Amino acid sequence: MRPFEQRNRYFDQLCNTPGLMWLGQNTNHFDPHPSVIQAVQDALANGSYHAYAPPCGFEELRELVLQDVGLPDACCFVTDGGVEGLYNVCSNLCRPGQDFVTTDPSWAWSIHFARKAGARIVELPIFDERQGYKLAAEQLRAAVGPDTGVIYLVDPNNPLGTCHTAEEIQAFTDIARSVGAYFIHDATYSQFADGFTPAYRYYPEKSIVMYSFSKWAGLAGLRLGAAIACTDIIERLATAPPNNLGCNVLSQRAAIAALKSKAEWFPQVKARLRRNQAAVHEAVQQVPGLRVLVYPSHANLLVIDTSEAGVTPEALVAAYGEAGIMIRQGTYHTKRFGDRFIKVSLSVPEAWADRFCALLPGMVEQARHTTAPALF
Repeated sequence: MRPFEQRNRYFDQLCNTPGLMWLGQNTNHFDPHPSVIQAVQDALANGSYHAYAPPCGFEELRELVLQDVGLPDACCFVTDGGVEGLYNVCSNLCRPGQDFVTTDPSWAWSIHFARKAGARIVELPIFDERQGYKLAAEQLRAAVGPDTGVIYLVDPNNPLGTCHTAEEIQAFTDIARSVGAYFIHDATYSQFADGFTPAYRYYPEKSIVMYSFSKWAGLAGLRLGAAIACTDIIERLATAPPNNLGCNVLSQRAAIAALKSKAEWFPQVKARLRRNQAAVHEAVQQVPGLRVLVYPSHANLLVIDTSEAGVTPEALVAAYGEAGIMIRQGTYHTKRFGDRFIKVSLSVPEAWADRFCALLPGMVEQARHTTAPALF
């Protein structure tokens, strides 16, 4: 069986497992605001999905996204999920012979997209408590030069959950401007942060902010995201995008409703997430050899270091899998540091988080005697 088939069957099995508790993909499993469900039902009932949507997204949605990120003077291009948006951005901005500078760990697929476009990948290690598990300005400055084409930053970081200050973002954009590099600011998890500053504020001419509805709005399966930049960059992205016929009408209607109801609904989501993070943090402290690396996390997840517990992340993932809980091994994000940690997603029902906590001591013990299968 080819690798793509193995990977697809792995996730197909997960999707077809009744009652699976999804604590591994950073997806939001809280019930949405009723208006979101109603918007989808209305779009189905009135048949508006029979027509293609506008190629850059419904104008109402484009405006709402810009309002949400606080960038009313920018331009928004709605995409079929944040992943497709990143593919389009990397395909347009990355060049053979130029450097694509990012962190390690980070989100792996943007690296694949950049490499496919011919860029050289430069990964700056941030798995270090001494630097707060995040990129330092002096570290970035030492890594860039005339060959730097793109700087890519996931902020808050996936998987670590660290978030940069406004001063740090300004320093990064100053560095990018000094070498003429584009700055891709992947803000997929910004809604969960206690403070977030988009790079566009300091570097509007060459910054692209990537936006997603998968995490905060819980629309992962509906696939909707956006790229936010100046009009010149959006014109470039819109010239020959992967999809020139408009994004899913049902998804866009759901997203409009989610943004309009966000002030009423999302604070409860964030409070429940913080409650789950606290519960897992407390449970981890009771198990010798485990520790949470970043707490509180500014993303909807926690990273748990397993290196002193006598278990491999893969074995722990396999043990939890047998109990109907999906968590993620570190090697999904980083080959260099992935053997040290697991990632647990916590924008989920409290019962799921509590089940993870209750099983944790036994799962660690079981993992010591588990042969882990291939994971993705």
